[in-house]
Amino acid sequence: MNNQTHIIFGTGPLGLAVMRALLKRNLPVRMVNRSGSHNGEVPPEVEIVPGDAYNPDFTRTVTKDAAVVYQCAQPPYHEWVEKFPSLQAAILEGAAVNGAKLIVGENTYMYGDTNGTPLTEDLPNKAHTRKGQARAEMTEALFAAHHAGKVQVATARGSDFYGPGVLGSVVGERVFAPALQGKTAQFTGKLDVPHTFTFIDDFGETMAVLGEREGAMGQAWHVPNDQPTITQHEFGNLIFKETGLAPKMSGMGGLMMRLGGLFIPAARETVEMMYEFEKPFVVDSSRFEQVFQVKPTPLQEGIRRTVDWYRQHLEQA
Repeated sequence: MNNQTHIIFGTGPLGLAVMRALLKRNLPVRMVNRSGSHNGEVPPEVEIVPGDAYNPDFTRTVTKDAAVVYQCAQPPYHEWVEKFPSLQAAILEGAAVNGAKLIVGENTYMYGDTNGTPLTEDLPNKAHTRKGQARAEMTEALFAAHHAGKVQVATARGSDFYGPGVLGSVVGERVFAPALQGKTAQFTGKLDVPHTFTFIDDFGETMAVLGEREGAMGQAWHVPNDQPTITQHEFGNLIFKETGLAPKMSGMGGLMMRLGGLFIPAARETVEMMYEFEKPFVVDSSRFEQVFQVKPTPLQEGIRRTVDWYRQHLEQA
């Protein structure tokens, strides 16, 4: 069988960003999700296959003609610890059996709290949170499979992301939608500390680059992020500058997140990650940028594109 298809697990914001990057390269794309629906974001030339990605029999079948598999799927945030490892293991099995490269979208939870020290790819996995430890175990399993010769793996690690189609992120609908409506943008944690935000299309482009570069395999790479890292307050000011409205911002601290967690599972799960929002959180992406000569989208451009997307979708709502 001629293995040419690029297969994306997940049709959320990251999966769609990878799709856009692959379509720019005129590559054949198949997307996989549980329902087979596309929510109007997937063009007709992209095949969508419904199925259970937790089932290795399904992942082996759906990836039979895969050149590269991109893992962008995840369980609900409050079910990470229980469900995420088995989901990734099943997708890895499908890629391995069919001889496809596996490119995995990750975050930076595995490093743990560095007390403000910038994050680089050579940091050890020292996670102290439940989700961080799960992420560390998952990434270690990926690279163990790579070094054992089972499958070629590379991972792209992004920070909290924003961009077109991003709703559930800490800078998703609680920030951009209120900013467009003249309301208060609700950030997480302290507004006055630097925090790296990753533009979603830079994340998608990074995964596409890793899929086409043999030298990328067997390594973790940080997605390019615009520098210098600015504070959440400065990030908010850029958003309001784009909307043309007076800035209104608040930061939700740990106590409020705990109270919110009594009713909202995602808020409850965010509490253990508050160290990222109470101290400087800077992700160094210089290694990827230097090796592959890829630059991040400037913050103001990324914010403009995000505001445009929210403006369009709020009008349609």
